Amino acid sequence: MSKSKKKKSNSSGTIALNKRARHDYFVDQKFEAGLALSGWEVKSLREGKAQLVDSYVIIHQNEAWLIGARITPLLSASTHVVCEPLRQRKLLLNRREIDKIIQVTEQKGKTCAAMALYWKGNKIKCEVALVTGKKDHDKRDTAKERDWARDKERLMKHSA
Repeated sequence: MSKSKKKKSNSSGTIALNKRARHDYFVDQKFEAGLALSGWEVKSLREGKAQLVDSYVIIHQNEAWLIGARITPLLSASTHVVCEPLRQRKLLLNRREIDKIIQVTEQKGKTCAAMALYWKGNKIKCEVALVTGKKDHDKRDTAKERDWARDKERLMKHSA
């Protein structure tokens, strides 16, 4: 008899985060979108081989597409399948959500960015957000607020 293998699973279900987007943008509204993937991409995502840095969402012919997301193929990927790590992937959204994204992104300074990839049951979902660009002084203010919150926690911990 063979030994049963335990699968390593991420407790939160998160595959990849786009931390850069939180630094560069103010998040206005979030959507949950499904992803149209091929078999080798799902296997790579199970191993956590995804990056969302510099990824964004465009609307082309009333369909949402994820651009710039890198899914690195496994070494054991099939030899007869051509693996493109940076290919455009279709996002599965409702018509209302696509219309909302089109309406907001037509405004100056607004864009749509991919924030996270995660598991929801046995499906892979992408968190898409409507975002507004931050200026340099906004980034500094955010850093100051974060440092002050950390210092407050430290002071409260020592005084208690």
